[in-house]
Amino acid sequence: MRKKIRLEIRFSGMVQGVGFRWRARMSAQRLGLTGWVRNLWDGSVLMEIQGDEASIDRMLAEIVSGSFIHVERMERKELPLCEEENAFRVNM
Repeated sequence: MRKKIRLEIRFSGMVQGVGFRWRARMSAQRLGLTGWVRNLWDGSVLMEIQGDEASIDRMLAEIVSGSFIHVERMERKELPLCEEENAFRVNM
């Protein structure tokens, strides 16, 4: 079994109004990742994502390759695991 990690990632660029959160949710569900994603008031998107590092990297690659999405900056910070979490959700 691969080691789980949890990351907080803040995305800046053209990331709101382009299907970013929904693409993130679909990819996370398909890859078995947990966490959440939400838009922030300043036009960026904040995500907490948990799972094995290879799956997280695959998800991030899928998101940034999406039509109309243009990530200019990704700020990553490692967080403690949230063991009771069992799904990925879009927060409004």
